[in-house]
Amino acid sequence: MKGVKKQSTLLRVLSYVGKYPVALVGSLLFSLATVFFSLLVPILIGEAIDCIVENAVDWQRFSTLCWLIAVSAVASALAQFLASLCNNRISVNVVRDLRRDAFHKIGKLPLSYLDSHAHGDTVSRIVADADQFSDGLLMGFTQFFTGVLTILGTVLFMLFTHWAIGLVVILVSPVSLLVARFVATRTSKFFHEQTATRGEQTAFVEERIAGVKTVQAFACEDESQEKFDEINARLEKAAMNATFFSSLVNPSTRFLNNLVYALVALLGALAVVNGGGVAFSVGDLTKFLSYANQYTKPFNEISGVITELKSAFACAERIFELIDQTEEPSDENGETLTSVQGNLALKGIDFSYSDDRPLIENLNLSVSSGQRVAIVGRTGSGKTTLINLLMRFYDCKAGAVEIEGKDIRTLTRNSLRSSFGMVLQETWLKSGTVRENIKMGNENATDEEMIAAAKAAHAHGFIRRMEKGYDTVLAEDGGNLSEGQKQLLCIARIMLTKPPMLILDEATSSIDTRTELKIADAFTTLMQGRTSFIVAHRLSTIENADTILVMEKGRVVEQGTHEELLAKRGAYYELYSGQFA
Repeated sequence: MKGVKKQSTLLRVLSYVGKYPVALVGSLLFSLATVFFSLLVPILIGEAIDCIVENAVDWQRFSTLCWLIAVSAVASALAQFLASLCNNRISVNVVRDLRRDAFHKIGKLPLSYLDSHAHGDTVSRIVADADQFSDGLLMGFTQFFTGVLTILGTVLFMLFTHWAIGLVVILVSPVSLLVARFVATRTSKFFHEQTATRGEQTAFVEERIAGVKTVQAFACEDESQEKFDEINARLEKAAMNATFFSSLVNPSTRFLNNLVYALVALLGALAVVNGGGVAFSVGDLTKFLSYANQYTKPFNEISGVITELKSAFACAERIFELIDQTEEPSDENGETLTSVQGNLALKGIDFSYSDDRPLIENLNLSVSSGQRVAIVGRTGSGKTTLINLLMRFYDCKAGAVEIEGKDIRTLTRNSLRSSFGMVLQETWLKSGTVRENIKMGNENATDEEMIAAAKAAHAHGFIRRMEKGYDTVLAEDGGNLSEGQKQLLCIARIMLTKPPMLILDEATSSIDTRTELKIADAFTTLMQGRTSFIVAHRLSTIENADTILVMEKGRVVEQGTHEELLAKRGAYYELYSGQFA
Protein backbone atom coordinates (compact mmCIF):
# COMPACT_ATOMS: atom_id res chain seq x y z
CA MET A 1 0.00 0.00 0.00
CA LYS A 2 2.90 2.30 0.82
CA GLY A 3 4.53 1.67 -2.54
CA VAL A 4 1.26 2.41 -4.34
CA LYS A 5 1.00 5.72 -2.50
CA LYS A 6 4.55 6.75 -3.46
CA GLN A 7 4.03 5.74 -7.07
CA SER A 8 0.82 7.73 -7.13
CA THR A 9 2.63 10.78 -5.73
CA LEU A 10 5.39 10.42 -8.36
CA LEU A 11 2.87 10.17 -11.19
CA ARG A 12 0.98 13.21 -9.93
CA VAL A 13 4.18 15.24 -9.69
CA LEU A 14 5.06 14.20 -13.24
CA SER A 15 1.60 15.28 -14.40
CA TYR A 16 2.32 18.77 -13.05
CA VAL A 17 5.78 18.76 -14.68
CA GLY A 18 4.23 17.66 -17.99
CA LYS A 19 2.32 20.95 -18.21
CA TYR A 20 5.58 22.63 -19.26
CA PRO A 21 6.82 20.55 -22.23
CA VAL A 22 8.99 23.31 -23.73
CA ALA A 23 10.99 23.82 -20.53
CA LEU A 24 11.14 20.04 -19.99
CA VAL A 25 12.46 19.34 -23.51
CA GLY A 26 14.87 22.28 -23.15
CA SER A 27 16.14 20.86 -19.86
CA LEU A 28 16.74 17.45 -21.45
CA LEU A 29 18.47 18.85 -24.55
CA PHE A 30 20.71 21.25 -22.63
CA SER A 31 21.54 18.52 -20.11
CA LEU A 32 22.49 16.27 -23.03
CA ALA A 33 24.68 19.04 -24.48
CA THR A 34 26.32 19.60 -21.07
CA VAL A 35 27.21 15.92 -20.77
CA PHE A 36 28.37 15.67 -24.39
CA PHE A 37 30.84 18.55 -24.12
CA SER A 38 32.01 17.50 -20.64
CA LEU A 39 32.73 14.00 -22.02
CA LEU A 40 34.42 15.43 -25.09
CA VAL A 41 36.98 17.36 -23.02
CA PRO A 42 38.80 14.23 -21.63
CA ILE A 43 39.12 12.81 -25.16
CA LEU A 44 40.74 16.02 -26.36
CA ILE A 45 42.99 16.18 -23.30
CA GLY A 46 44.07 12.56 -23.81
CA GLU A 47 44.96 13.22 -27.43
CA ALA A 48 46.87 16.37 -26.43
CA ILE A 49 48.87 14.36 -23.88
CA ASP A 50 49.66 11.73 -26.50
CA CYS A 51 50.93 14.54 -28.72
CA ILE A 52 53.38 15.56 -25.99
CA VAL A 53 54.61 12.09 -25.00
CA GLU A 54 55.53 11.19 -28.52
CA ASN A 55 59.13 11.90 -29.58
CA ALA A 56 58.06 14.39 -32.26
CA VAL A 57 55.49 16.84 -30.85
CA ASP A 58 52.86 18.00 -33.33
CA TRP A 59 52.51 21.56 -32.02
CA GLN A 60 49.95 22.57 -34.62
CA ARG A 61 47.66 19.69 -33.65
CA PHE A 62 48.37 20.35 -29.97
CA SER A 63 47.34 24.02 -30.41
CA THR A 64 44.17 23.03 -32.22
CA LEU A 65 43.28 20.57 -29.45
CA CYS A 66 43.79 23.26 -26.80
CA TRP A 67 41.38 25.57 -28.61
CA LEU A 68 38.83 22.74 -28.91
CA ILE A 69 39.20 22.01 -25.19
CA ALA A 70 38.49 25.69 -24.35
CA VAL A 71 35.47 25.84 -26.70
CA SER A 72 34.08 22.56 -25.30
CA ALA A 73 34.46 23.78 -21.71
CA VAL A 74 32.66 27.07 -22.49
CA ALA A 75 29.93 25.22 -24.42
CA SER A 76 29.43 22.81 -21.50
CA ALA A 77 29.15 25.71 -19.01
CA LEU A 78 26.69 27.59 -21.24
CA ALA A 79 24.54 24.49 -21.77
CA GLN A 80 24.55 23.87 -18.02
CA PHE A 81 23.44 27.48 -17.41
CA LEU A 82 20.56 27.16 -19.90
CA ALA A 83 19.54 23.80 -18.40
CA SER A 84 19.44 25.43 -14.96
CA LEU A 85 17.15 28.16 -16.30
CA CYS A 86 14.76 25.52 -17.67
CA ASN A 87 14.89 23.57 -14.40
CA ASN A 88 14.18 26.70 -12.35
CA ARG A 89 11.20 27.52 -14.54
CA ILE A 90 9.78 24.00 -14.15
CA SER A 91 10.31 23.96 -10.38
CA VAL A 92 8.86 27.43 -9.75
CA ASN A 93 5.84 26.87 -12.02
CA VAL A 94 5.04 23.44 -10.58
CA VAL A 95 5.12 24.75 -7.00
CA ARG A 96 3.03 27.75 -8.06
CA ASP A 97 0.42 25.41 -9.55
CA LEU A 98 0.46 23.21 -6.44
CA ARG A 99 -0.06 26.21 -4.15
CA ARG A 100 -2.81 27.55 -6.40
CA ASP A 101 -4.65 24.21 -6.42
CA ALA A 102 -4.24 23.82 -2.65
CA PHE A 103 -5.52 27.35 -1.95
CA HIS A 104 -8.36 26.85 -4.43
CA LYS A 105 -9.27 23.65 -2.60
CA ILE A 106 -9.53 25.53 0.72
CA GLY A 107 -12.28 27.68 -0.81
CA LYS A 108 -14.23 24.54 -1.74
CA LEU A 109 -13.74 22.55 1.45
CA PRO A 110 -16.69 22.12 3.79
CA LEU A 111 -16.52 24.16 6.97
CA SER A 112 -16.43 20.90 8.92
CA TYR A 113 -12.91 20.18 7.60
CA LEU A 114 -11.56 23.62 8.52
CA ASP A 115 -13.22 23.42 11.94
CA SER A 116 -11.61 20.06 12.67
CA HIS A 117 -8.06 20.76 11.40
CA ALA A 118 -5.52 23.15 12.85
CA HIS A 119 -5.24 26.23 10.64
CA GLY A 120 -1.49 26.42 11.20
CA ASP A 121 -1.02 22.89 9.83
CA THR A 122 -3.00 23.81 6.71
CA VAL A 123 -0.88 26.95 6.28
CA SER A 124 2.29 24.86 6.74
CA ARG A 125 1.25 22.55 3.89
CA ILE A 126 0.81 25.44 1.46
CA VAL A 127 3.87 27.46 2.52
CA ALA A 128 6.61 25.42 4.25
CA ASP A 129 5.92 22.04 2.62
CA ALA A 130 5.65 23.65 -0.82
CA ASP A 131 9.02 25.38 -0.31
CA GLN A 132 10.65 22.11 0.77
CA PHE A 133 9.14 20.33 -2.22
CA SER A 134 10.42 23.08 -4.54
CA ASP A 135 13.98 22.67 -3.26
CA GLY A 136 13.91 18.89 -3.72
CA LEU A 137 12.33 19.12 -7.18
CA LEU A 138 14.90 21.69 -8.34
CA MET A 139 17.79 19.53 -7.14
CA GLY A 140 16.23 16.51 -8.83
CA PHE A 141 15.98 18.22 -12.21
CA THR A 142 19.36 19.93 -11.91
CA GLN A 143 21.39 16.85 -11.02
CA PHE A 144 19.34 13.80 -11.92
CA PHE A 145 19.22 14.25 -15.72
CA THR A 146 22.89 15.17 -16.08
CA GLY A 147 23.88 12.44 -13.61
CA VAL A 148 22.11 9.66 -15.51
CA LEU A 149 23.36 10.90 -18.89
CA THR A 150 26.92 11.19 -17.55
CA ILE A 151 26.85 7.62 -16.25
CA LEU A 152 25.58 6.25 -19.58
CA GLY A 153 28.05 8.33 -21.60
CA THR A 154 31.12 7.45 -19.53
CA VAL A 155 30.21 3.74 -19.59
CA LEU A 156 30.12 3.75 -23.40
CA PHE A 157 33.42 5.64 -23.67
CA MET A 158 35.19 3.40 -21.13
CA LEU A 159 33.99 0.21 -22.82
CA PHE A 160 35.08 1.58 -26.19
CA THR A 161 38.53 2.61 -24.86
CA HIS A 162 39.31 -0.54 -22.82
CA TRP A 163 36.44 -2.96 -22.35
CA ALA A 164 38.11 -5.04 -19.60
CA ILE A 165 38.81 -2.12 -17.24
CA GLY A 166 35.43 -0.63 -18.10
CA LEU A 167 33.75 -3.88 -17.13
CA VAL A 168 35.51 -3.85 -13.73
CA VAL A 169 34.20 -0.33 -13.08
CA ILE A 170 30.65 -1.29 -14.07
CA LEU A 171 30.65 -4.39 -11.86
CA VAL A 172 31.94 -2.57 -8.75
CA SER A 173 29.90 0.65 -8.96
CA PRO A 174 26.36 -0.78 -8.33
CA VAL A 175 27.45 -1.33 -4.72
CA SER A 176 27.14 2.48 -4.34
CA LEU A 177 23.51 2.34 -5.46
CA LEU A 178 22.75 -0.51 -3.10
CA VAL A 179 24.23 1.40 -0.16
CA ALA A 180 22.34 4.57 -1.15
CA ARG A 181 19.07 2.67 -1.50
CA PHE A 182 19.58 0.87 1.82
CA VAL A 183 20.09 4.16 3.69
CA ALA A 184 17.43 6.17 1.79
CA THR A 185 14.65 3.67 2.47
CA ARG A 186 15.30 4.04 6.19
CA THR A 187 15.20 7.84 6.11
CA SER A 188 11.77 8.07 4.48
CA LYS A 189 9.79 7.64 7.71
CA PHE A 190 11.90 10.28 9.45
CA PHE A 191 11.18 12.81 6.70
CA HIS A 192 7.44 12.08 7.02
CA GLU A 193 7.68 12.53 10.78
CA GLN A 194 9.65 15.74 10.31
CA THR A 195 7.09 17.37 7.98
CA ALA A 196 4.14 16.34 10.18
CA THR A 197 5.80 17.69 13.33
CA ARG A 198 6.73 20.91 11.55
CA GLY A 199 3.05 21.38 10.64
CA GLU A 200 2.07 20.75 14.27
CA GLN A 201 4.60 23.33 15.44
CA THR A 202 3.34 25.93 12.95
CA ALA A 203 -0.23 25.36 14.16
CA PHE A 204 0.81 25.74 17.80
CA VAL A 205 2.78 28.95 17.18
CA GLU A 206 -0.10 30.47 15.19
CA GLU A 207 -2.56 29.53 17.93
CA ARG A 208 -0.42 31.10 20.65
CA ILE A 209 0.24 34.29 18.68
CA ALA A 210 -3.49 34.72 18.00
CA GLY A 211 -4.27 34.22 21.70
CA VAL A 212 -1.23 35.93 23.21
CA LYS A 213 -3.34 38.31 25.31
CA THR A 214 -5.29 35.43 26.84
CA VAL A 215 -2.09 33.44 27.46
CA GLN A 216 -0.54 36.40 29.26
CA ALA A 217 -3.74 37.22 31.14
CA PHE A 218 -3.84 33.72 32.63
CA ALA A 219 -0.05 33.63 33.16
CA CYS A 220 0.29 30.56 30.94
CA GLU A 221 3.59 31.61 29.35
CA ASP A 222 5.57 28.84 31.08
CA GLU A 223 3.01 26.20 30.12
CA SER A 224 3.08 27.41 26.51
CA GLN A 225 6.87 27.35 26.51
CA GLU A 226 6.90 23.79 27.86
CA LYS A 227 4.49 22.64 25.17
CA PHE A 228 6.51 24.40 22.47
CA ASP A 229 9.74 22.88 23.79
CA GLU A 230 8.15 19.41 23.72
CA ILE A 231 7.08 19.82 20.07
CA ASN A 232 10.41 21.43 19.21
CA ALA A 233 12.28 18.51 20.79
CA ARG A 234 10.28 16.01 18.71
CA LEU A 235 11.00 18.06 15.58
CA GLU A 236 14.69 18.19 16.48
CA LYS A 237 14.79 14.41 16.98
CA ALA A 238 13.02 13.70 13.69
CA ALA A 239 15.22 16.19 11.83
CA MET A 240 18.39 14.79 13.41
CA ASN A 241 17.42 11.22 12.52
CA ALA A 242 16.59 12.20 8.94
CA THR A 243 19.80 14.23 8.61
CA PHE A 244 22.01 11.60 10.26
CA PHE A 245 20.85 8.65 8.19
CA SER A 246 20.74 10.64 4.96
CA SER A 247 24.27 11.96 5.62
CA LEU A 248 25.57 8.37 5.68
CA VAL A 249 24.87 8.05 1.97
CA ASN A 250 27.51 10.47 0.70
CA PRO A 251 30.58 9.19 2.61
CA SER A 252 29.60 5.57 1.92
CA THR A 253 29.31 6.13 -1.82
CA ARG A 254 32.44 8.31 -1.88
CA PHE A 255 34.47 5.50 -0.26
CA LEU A 256 33.29 3.01 -2.86
CA ASN A 257 33.84 5.49 -5.69
CA ASN A 258 37.38 6.21 -4.53
CA LEU A 259 37.96 2.47 -4.50
CA VAL A 260 36.77 2.33 -8.12
CA TYR A 261 39.13 5.19 -9.03
CA ALA A 262 42.08 3.41 -7.39
CA LEU A 263 41.28 0.19 -9.29
CA VAL A 264 41.11 2.09 -12.58
CA ALA A 265 44.45 3.79 -11.90
CA LEU A 266 46.14 0.49 -10.99
CA LEU A 267 44.72 -1.55 -13.88
CA GLY A 268 45.26 1.32 -16.33
CA ALA A 269 48.89 1.72 -15.30
CA LEU A 270 49.45 -2.03 -15.77
CA ALA A 271 47.77 -1.83 -19.18
CA VAL A 272 50.08 1.03 -20.24
CA VAL A 273 53.17 -0.87 -19.11
CA ASN A 274 52.22 -4.37 -20.33
CA GLY A 275 49.80 -3.60 -23.14
CA GLY A 276 47.89 -6.87 -22.59
CA GLY A 277 47.15 -7.14 -26.27
CA VAL A 278 45.23 -3.86 -26.27
CA ALA A 279 46.78 -0.56 -27.35
CA PHE A 280 46.57 1.65 -24.28
CA SER A 281 48.53 4.90 -24.18
CA VAL A 282 49.17 7.43 -21.42
CA GLY A 283 46.53 9.65 -23.02
CA ASP A 284 44.06 6.76 -22.87
CA LEU A 285 44.85 6.31 -19.18
CA THR A 286 44.27 10.02 -18.59
CA LYS A 287 40.93 9.78 -20.40
CA PHE A 288 40.02 6.68 -18.43
CA LEU A 289 40.85 8.28 -15.07
CA SER A 290 38.83 11.35 -16.00
CA TYR A 291 35.89 9.18 -17.07
CA ALA A 292 36.15 7.09 -13.91
CA ASN A 293 35.95 10.31 -11.88
CA GLN A 294 33.03 11.60 -13.93
CA TYR A 295 31.34 8.21 -13.73
CA THR A 296 31.50 7.97 -9.95
CA LYS A 297 30.64 11.63 -9.25
CA PRO A 298 26.96 11.33 -10.29
CA PHE A 299 26.53 8.44 -7.86
CA ASN A 300 27.38 10.84 -5.03
CA GLU A 301 25.05 13.49 -6.46
CA ILE A 302 22.22 11.06 -7.17
CA SER A 303 22.46 9.68 -3.65
CA GLY A 304 22.03 13.26 -2.36
CA VAL A 305 19.18 13.79 -4.82
CA ILE A 306 17.43 10.64 -3.59
CA THR A 307 17.64 11.95 -0.03
CA GLU A 308 16.22 15.34 -1.06
CA LEU A 309 13.51 13.71 -3.13
CA LYS A 310 12.46 11.59 -0.14
CA SER A 311 11.89 14.80 1.81
CA ALA A 312 10.26 16.49 -1.19
CA PHE A 313 7.81 13.65 -1.80
CA ALA A 314 6.92 13.54 1.89
CA CYS A 315 5.95 17.22 1.57
CA ALA A 316 4.16 16.59 -1.74
CA GLU A 317 2.05 13.86 -0.13
CA ARG A 318 0.88 16.32 2.53
CA ILE A 319 -0.06 18.87 -0.14
CA PHE A 320 -1.87 16.24 -2.22
CA GLU A 321 -3.63 15.03 0.92
CA LEU A 322 -5.11 18.53 1.24
CA ILE A 323 -5.95 18.74 -2.47
CA ASP A 324 -7.66 15.32 -2.30
CA GLN A 325 -10.02 16.25 0.53
CA THR A 326 -13.71 15.86 -0.28
CA GLU A 327 -15.17 19.13 -1.49
CA GLU A 328 -18.57 20.55 -0.73
CA PRO A 329 -21.21 19.02 -3.01
CA SER A 330 -21.07 20.78 -6.37
CA ASP A 331 -23.72 23.38 -7.11
CA GLU A 332 -22.74 23.74 -10.76
CA ASN A 333 -26.24 22.83 -11.89
CA GLY A 334 -27.91 24.72 -9.07
CA GLU A 335 -30.53 27.38 -9.62
CA THR A 336 -29.57 31.01 -9.13
CA LEU A 337 -31.68 32.63 -6.42
CA THR A 338 -33.32 35.81 -7.70
CA SER A 339 -36.10 38.16 -6.59
CA VAL A 340 -35.63 37.33 -2.92
CA GLN A 341 -38.47 38.61 -0.75
CA GLY A 342 -37.23 37.03 2.47
CA ASN A 343 -39.76 34.20 2.95
CA LEU A 344 -38.00 31.35 4.71
CA ALA A 345 -38.99 28.03 6.23
CA LEU A 346 -37.24 25.25 8.17
CA LYS A 347 -39.05 21.92 7.84
CA GLY A 348 -38.22 18.99 10.09
CA ILE A 349 -34.55 19.87 10.46
CA ASP A 350 -32.22 17.31 12.07
CA PHE A 351 -28.54 18.14 12.50
CA SER A 352 -25.51 17.10 14.54
CA TYR A 353 -21.78 17.76 14.26
CA SER A 354 -21.09 14.15 15.25
CA ASP A 355 -23.36 11.14 14.84
CA ASP A 356 -23.24 10.19 18.53
CA ARG A 357 -24.28 13.65 19.80
CA PRO A 358 -27.54 14.91 18.25
CA LEU A 359 -28.01 18.68 18.44
CA ILE A 360 -31.05 19.85 16.46
CA GLU A 361 -34.02 17.51 16.10
CA ASN A 362 -37.21 18.10 14.15
CA LEU A 363 -36.88 21.90 14.05
CA ASN A 364 -39.73 23.66 12.26
CA LEU A 365 -39.91 27.40 11.63
CA SER A 366 -41.68 29.73 9.22
CA VAL A 367 -40.55 33.31 8.68
CA SER A 368 -42.37 35.81 6.50
CA SER A 369 -40.81 38.56 4.45
CA GLY A 370 -39.69 41.56 6.50
CA GLN A 371 -39.95 39.83 9.88
CA ARG A 372 -37.32 40.46 12.56
CA VAL A 373 -36.58 37.13 14.21
CA ALA A 374 -34.53 37.10 17.41
CA ILE A 375 -32.84 33.87 18.50
CA VAL A 376 -31.95 33.50 22.16
CA GLY A 377 -30.92 30.67 24.43
CA ARG A 378 -28.17 29.38 26.64
CA THR A 379 -24.71 28.54 25.33
CA GLY A 380 -24.80 25.36 23.22
CA SER A 381 -28.53 25.57 22.55
CA GLY A 382 -27.98 25.70 18.77
CA LYS A 383 -28.25 29.41 17.92
CA THR A 384 -25.07 29.67 15.84
CA THR A 385 -25.73 26.23 14.36
CA LEU A 386 -29.05 27.51 13.05
CA ILE A 387 -27.23 30.39 11.34
CA ASN A 388 -24.73 27.92 9.82
CA LEU A 389 -27.63 25.96 8.35
CA LEU A 390 -29.28 29.09 6.92
CA MET A 391 -26.03 30.08 5.19
CA ARG A 392 -25.41 26.46 4.17
CA PHE A 393 -22.03 26.31 5.85
CA TYR A 394 -23.35 22.91 6.95
CA ASP A 395 -26.10 20.79 5.36
CA CYS A 396 -28.84 19.38 7.56
CA LYS A 397 -28.99 15.61 8.06
CA ALA A 398 -32.74 15.52 7.50
CA GLY A 399 -35.44 17.98 6.55
CA ALA A 400 -34.98 21.07 4.42
CA VAL A 401 -34.29 24.80 4.61
CA GLU A 402 -36.40 26.65 2.05
CA ILE A 403 -36.16 30.20 0.74
CA GLU A 404 -39.03 31.42 -1.41
CA GLY A 405 -40.26 27.81 -1.41
CA LYS A 406 -36.97 26.44 -2.83
CA ASP A 407 -34.74 23.98 -1.02
CA ILE A 408 -31.41 25.78 -0.55
CA ARG A 409 -29.56 22.61 -1.59
CA THR A 410 -30.91 23.16 -5.12
CA LEU A 411 -29.50 26.71 -5.23
CA THR A 412 -26.01 27.95 -5.96
CA ARG A 413 -24.13 28.87 -2.80
CA ASN A 414 -23.07 32.22 -4.21
CA SER A 415 -26.62 33.36 -4.92
CA LEU A 416 -27.79 32.02 -1.53
CA ARG A 417 -25.05 33.64 0.54
CA SER A 418 -25.15 36.92 -1.36
CA SER A 419 -28.81 37.15 -0.35
CA PHE A 420 -27.72 37.39 3.29
CA GLY A 421 -25.77 40.15 4.97
CA MET A 422 -23.91 38.86 8.00
CA VAL A 423 -22.26 40.66 10.91
CA LEU A 424 -20.65 38.30 13.40
CA GLN A 425 -19.40 38.75 16.92
CA GLU A 426 -15.94 37.74 15.67
CA THR A 427 -14.90 40.55 13.34
CA TRP A 428 -12.75 39.93 10.28
CA LEU A 429 -10.95 42.53 8.17
CA LYS A 430 -8.53 41.82 5.36
CA SER A 431 -5.14 43.48 4.92
CA GLY A 432 -5.82 46.57 2.83
CA THR A 433 -7.28 50.04 3.06
CA VAL A 434 -10.39 51.03 4.97
CA ARG A 435 -12.02 51.72 1.61
CA GLU A 436 -11.30 48.19 0.33
CA ASN A 437 -12.70 46.63 3.48
CA ILE A 438 -15.97 48.57 3.43
CA LYS A 439 -16.46 47.99 -0.31
CA MET A 440 -15.63 44.28 -0.02
CA GLY A 441 -19.24 43.20 -0.58
CA ASN A 442 -20.05 45.93 -3.11
CA GLU A 443 -16.97 46.94 -5.09
CA ASN A 444 -19.03 49.03 -7.54
CA ALA A 445 -20.36 51.33 -4.84
CA THR A 446 -19.49 55.02 -5.14
CA ASP A 447 -17.46 56.86 -2.52
CA GLU A 448 -20.58 58.83 -1.59
CA GLU A 449 -22.48 55.58 -0.89
CA MET A 450 -19.51 54.25 1.09
CA ILE A 451 -19.30 57.37 3.25
CA ALA A 452 -23.08 57.29 3.81
CA ALA A 453 -22.80 53.68 5.01
CA ALA A 454 -19.89 54.60 7.30
CA LYS A 455 -21.91 57.49 8.75
CA ALA A 456 -24.90 55.20 9.33
CA ALA A 457 -22.57 52.81 11.17
CA HIS A 458 -21.07 55.71 13.15
CA ALA A 459 -17.63 54.82 11.75
CA HIS A 460 -17.08 57.97 9.67
CA GLY A 461 -15.84 59.98 12.66
CA PHE A 462 -12.91 57.78 13.65
CA ILE A 463 -12.08 57.01 9.98
CA ARG A 464 -11.80 60.73 9.25
CA ARG A 465 -9.40 61.14 12.17
CA MET A 466 -7.07 58.46 10.80
CA GLU A 467 -3.89 59.59 9.04
CA LYS A 468 -5.10 58.90 5.50
CA GLY A 469 -8.80 58.58 6.16
CA TYR A 470 -10.44 55.96 3.98
CA ASP A 471 -7.08 55.22 2.30
CA THR A 472 -5.45 54.21 5.59
CA VAL A 473 -3.92 50.74 5.27
CA LEU A 474 -5.06 48.35 7.99
CA ALA A 475 -2.75 45.81 9.55
CA GLU A 476 -3.57 42.09 9.47
CA ASP A 477 -7.14 41.58 10.73
CA GLY A 478 -7.35 45.28 11.59
CA GLY A 479 -4.63 44.98 14.22
CA ASN A 480 -4.23 48.78 14.46
CA LEU A 481 -7.90 49.26 15.41
CA SER A 482 -9.83 48.59 18.59
CA GLU A 483 -12.37 45.76 18.67
CA GLY A 484 -15.21 48.29 18.63
CA GLN A 485 -13.79 50.13 15.61
CA LYS A 486 -13.36 46.86 13.73
CA GLN A 487 -16.97 45.96 14.43
CA LEU A 488 -18.15 49.36 13.20
CA LEU A 489 -16.30 48.80 9.91
CA CYS A 490 -17.96 45.38 9.55
CA ILE A 491 -21.35 47.01 10.17
CA ALA A 492 -20.57 49.71 7.58
CA ARG A 493 -19.64 46.96 5.12
CA ILE A 494 -23.00 45.25 5.53
CA MET A 495 -24.89 48.54 5.34
CA LEU A 496 -23.27 49.23 1.97
CA THR A 497 -24.39 45.88 0.49
CA LYS A 498 -28.07 46.23 1.55
CA PRO A 499 -28.92 42.52 1.15
CA PRO A 500 -32.53 41.26 1.20
CA MET A 501 -31.90 39.29 4.41
CA LEU A 502 -29.76 40.03 7.46
CA ILE A 503 -28.01 37.92 10.07
CA LEU A 504 -26.72 39.79 13.12
CA ASP A 505 -24.84 37.53 15.52
CA GLU A 506 -24.04 39.71 18.53
CA ALA A 507 -23.21 42.46 16.04
CA THR A 508 -22.73 45.14 18.70
CA SER A 509 -20.98 43.09 21.39
CA SER A 510 -17.76 45.16 21.32
CA ILE A 511 -19.40 48.58 21.12
CA ASP A 512 -20.10 50.96 23.98
CA THR A 513 -23.71 51.38 25.09
CA ARG A 514 -24.12 54.92 23.74
CA THR A 515 -22.86 54.01 20.25
CA GLU A 516 -24.93 50.81 20.38
CA LEU A 517 -28.09 52.83 20.84
CA LYS A 518 -27.24 54.96 17.81
CA ILE A 519 -26.43 51.90 15.68
CA ALA A 520 -29.65 50.25 16.83
CA ASP A 521 -31.52 53.09 15.09
CA ALA A 522 -29.45 52.53 11.94
CA PHE A 523 -30.15 48.80 12.09
CA THR A 524 -33.85 49.50 12.55
CA THR A 525 -33.79 51.51 9.35
CA LEU A 526 -31.72 48.86 7.55
CA MET A 527 -34.01 46.02 8.66
CA GLN A 528 -37.19 47.62 7.43
CA GLY A 529 -38.59 45.41 4.68
CA ARG A 530 -35.82 42.87 5.19
CA THR A 531 -36.05 39.50 6.88
CA SER A 532 -33.63 39.67 9.78
CA PHE A 533 -32.21 37.08 12.16
CA ILE A 534 -30.72 38.50 15.35
CA VAL A 535 -28.70 36.27 17.67
CA ALA A 536 -28.48 38.06 21.00
CA HIS A 537 -27.29 37.45 24.53
CA ARG A 538 -28.28 40.89 25.76
CA LEU A 539 -32.04 40.54 25.68
CA SER A 540 -32.58 44.31 25.91
CA THR A 541 -31.43 44.58 22.28
CA ILE A 542 -34.22 42.38 20.88
CA GLU A 543 -37.31 43.58 22.74
CA ASN A 544 -38.74 45.06 19.52
CA ALA A 545 -38.33 41.88 17.46
CA ASP A 546 -41.44 40.61 15.66
CA THR A 547 -40.73 37.07 16.82
CA ILE A 548 -38.39 35.73 19.49
CA LEU A 549 -37.27 32.11 19.28
CA VAL A 550 -36.09 30.55 22.53
CA MET A 551 -33.85 27.55 21.86
CA GLU A 552 -32.88 24.73 24.19
CA LYS A 553 -30.90 21.68 23.10
CA GLY A 554 -31.54 22.37 19.42
CA ARG A 555 -35.30 22.85 19.80
CA VAL A 556 -37.46 25.96 19.69
CA VAL A 557 -39.19 25.68 23.06
CA GLU A 558 -40.93 29.05 22.96
CA GLN A 559 -41.90 31.51 20.26
CA GLY A 560 -43.61 34.89 20.44
CA THR A 561 -43.13 38.59 21.09
CA HIS A 562 -41.27 39.98 24.08
CA GLU A 563 -44.47 40.72 26.01
CA GLU A 564 -46.07 37.37 25.14
CA LEU A 565 -43.06 35.39 26.30
CA LEU A 566 -42.73 37.32 29.55
CA ALA A 567 -46.40 36.69 30.25
CA LYS A 568 -45.85 32.93 29.83
CA ARG A 569 -43.24 32.94 32.60
CA GLY A 570 -41.33 30.14 30.87
CA ALA A 571 -37.78 29.76 29.54
CA TYR A 572 -37.60 33.30 28.15
CA TYR A 573 -38.85 34.75 31.42
CA GLU A 574 -36.09 32.91 33.26
CA LEU A 575 -33.42 34.21 30.88
CA TYR A 576 -34.75 37.77 31.06
CA SER A 577 -35.10 37.70 34.83
CA GLY A 578 -31.57 36.33 35.14
CA GLN A 579 -30.21 39.37 33.31
CA PHE A 580 -32.33 42.04 34.98
CA ALA A 581 -32.85 40.60 38.45
